[in-house]
Amino acid sequence: MFAAVTVGPADISVADVCRSVASHLSLAESPLSATRDAIIWELRLPRVLTAAFIGAGLAVCGVVLQASTRNPLADPYLLGLSSGASLGAVLVIVAGVSVALPVAAFTGSLLALAGTLLLAGSAGPQSPSRTVLAGVAVSSALSALTSLVIFWSATGDSYREILGWLLGSLAGASWSGTAIAAAAFLALGIPLALSANTLNAFAFGDRTARSLGINTGAARGLLLAASAVLTGALVAVSGSIGFVGLLIPHAARLLTGPGHRLLLPVAALGGALLLVAADTIARSAFDPRELPVGIITAILGAPAFALLMLRARRSL
Repeated sequence: MFAAVTVGPADISVADVCRSVASHLSLAESPLSATRDAIIWELRLPRVLTAAFIGAGLAVCGVVLQASTRNPLADPYLLGLSSGASLGAVLVIVAGVSVALPVAAFTGSLLALAGTLLLAGSAGPQSPSRTVLAGVAVSSALSALTSLVIFWSATGDSYREILGWLLGSLAGASWSGTAIAAAAFLALGIPLALSANTLNAFAFGDRTARSLGINTGAARGLLLAASAVLTGALVAVSGSIGFVGLLIPHAARLLTGPGHRLLLPVAALGGALLLVAADTIARSAFDPRELPVGIITAILGAPAFALLMLRARRSL
């Protein structure tokens, strides 16, 4: 992360980053100019930290969802969360009240989760496959509504703002966004990362999990709800960023094996590293242009996931 802060048109070293951080923590006086200190402290450092917390949170959610639904293609947006957040964000953008975007995106993701769980429950006792199918249905419906709102109401610069949000971007990252992402990860990501025993039990099926004394319905609902709330909080800060929650859990399993006690922290670290690297590329590789970070994660993620699939096939 310190190395990522140094990347950019301004000539900044890791030592400069350390001096700026020490100065703002009242540990030492900073010899840096006001401009260089502002570049580090106000622009780059909050952006890098936000990327790290969001990447870690999305990766943990990916592990939890893949285990609790027993679906290797599950990711944090499986239950319609991304589509719900996108609809909420687009509505406030076209209404001209972008200041409410984080709240609207968070609310939209929670409403999407509620719709998915209600639909899955109305079809009978909830099961992993029924929940996944309900999530696909809700996601498709909300995506269609989002497209309708954009087609019907978006004008002028709102198109660019909507596109940037839908593709995911950390260009507007600030310390307030860092605080939201950090608080969400600490409050929900860490408890999810401590659910290794429950997730290990789910890997053997609900019957085995029940024989181990786990209330599978309540445990799965709690894990899904916590993952949804965490994803909603992260999406509210960054927009929709794909592939992190899908790719990183599979990559981490190559290092740790299937056991969740080690898999969860390794996935969190991998997600943080991936998103920090992707955002660094997004803001610097095409300077002075800046790409949405979601484009970079897709460019990196799609071929990497294909390679993982081929490697898994060869190992069978």
